[in-house]
Amino acid sequence: MSKFSRAFLAALALVAGLAGPLSSLPVLAQSDTRSLVAKPGALPDMVLGSAKAPITIVEYSSMTCPHCAAFSENVFPMLQSKYIDTGKVRFVSRAFPLDIAAVSGTMLARCIANGDGPRYFDATTMVFKRQGELAERPLDTLKSIGGHFGMSGEAVEACEQDAALLEKIKTDQQFAFDQLKVDATPTFFVNGEKIRGSMSFEDLEKKIATLLKR
Repeated sequence: MSKFSRAFLAALALVAGLAGPLSSLPVLAQSDTRSLVAKPGALPDMVLGSAKAPITIVEYSSMTCPHCAAFSENVFPMLQSKYIDTGKVRFVSRAFPLDIAAVSGTMLARCIANGDGPRYFDATTMVFKRQGELAERPLDTLKSIGGHFGMSGEAVEACEQDAALLEKIKTDQQFAFDQLKVDATPTFFVNGEKIRGSMSFEDLEKKIATLLKR
């Protein structure tokens, strides 16, 4: 078995270990949730927008989640142009991979970004657009996406074998599951208020407008 295959199996163990009911866990007060959402994770947050923005939206998404891809394609561009780029919203993207392909896509996006927020968002946008290919031909698709951002095939494989990166993704996902009760994607936290499931731009804008009036 190749190192790349072993890395994929480790990633599969990661997502398999997070299954379980949340119904018995207590519901957090919004103030407590906001504090937990703001807590630094094992990986640095990938962020767009001003640190001084009055509204912070945190999205937990999975690279193979079709609703997450729809949000990325249909809602996020309008959110960015109208609220993020104008200083009203700070947007944080966090990974909650639901399967092995999502783990591999997350690892690649992190390697492409190398800590740069806008580059990370560019990478995740491309991964979302190629969801079907990622599920059917994971390694070829990863190398193709990596190549678009200047990574060699060897660099992509090295990224996917990065045990330290994988462990940090696992740690952050486990925190979201245990502490924030995230069990599905997308899940949003808008100034600490948890919203589970996809949102249209109209619904999101109503929420933003209400918060901006306060």
